[in-house]
Amino acid sequence: MIKILDLEDSFPNPRFASKNGLVAIGGDLSPQTLLDAYKMGIFPWYSEGDPILWWSPDPRMVLYPKDLKISRSLKKVLKKDKFEVYFNRDFEQVIRNCSKIPRKGQNGTWILPEIIEAYKKLYLLGYAQSVETYLDGQLVGGLYGVVIGKVFFGESMFSRVSDASKVAFVHLVKKLEKEGFHFIDCQVSSNYLANFGAVEIPRDRFLDELKVAVTLY
Repeated sequence: MIKILDLEDSFPNPRFASKNGLVAIGGDLSPQTLLDAYKMGIFPWYSEGDPILWWSPDPRMVLYPKDLKISRSLKKVLKKDKFEVYFNRDFEQVIRNCSKIPRKGQNGTWILPEIIEAYKKLYLLGYAQSVETYLDGQLVGGLYGVVIGKVFFGESMFSRVSDASKVAFVHLVKKLEKEGFHFIDCQVSSNYLANFGAVEIPRDRFLDELKVAVTLY
């Protein structure tokens, strides 16, 4: 059953959501609401004109850092070291670029102005992070997500030149592995992330692993 959220309502148990994963409708995008949602394996995703929709799909795609796969062609790019990579250098520009750069097969964006403002607040609180890639001094790619405990919840990435976001992602995964992160939440299945070694797991398994990993610091 899908719950209609009023302000300060708690989220329902996502284990009982349907396969498509819609858990709740409504509520707000305050930092506390977002953190409560992520800790329960729930994330917001909706289009302009819609109410806030909260999801926890089954199965869930995750990447365990130790299982990272790097293609031969990407290894060559990394070896050339033509990109400069930074962490948390310009979170706002990363999320704004993610909202503007068109994606194949997608019309419009779910990264609406209120989403940008909400995640900027999480960033200022230390819960959202970004990775940036620069070429000749210009921001050309990057990604952002939410960090709680030893989980990185991936949200979006962008690329203005070939391989820019891929390089950012590889640097992120290697950093997370060194820091003992359990997994990266990739949310829903995509061939792009599968090529990096991401796999689908049942929602119940994801929620079990999440419950432990978000408590670790």
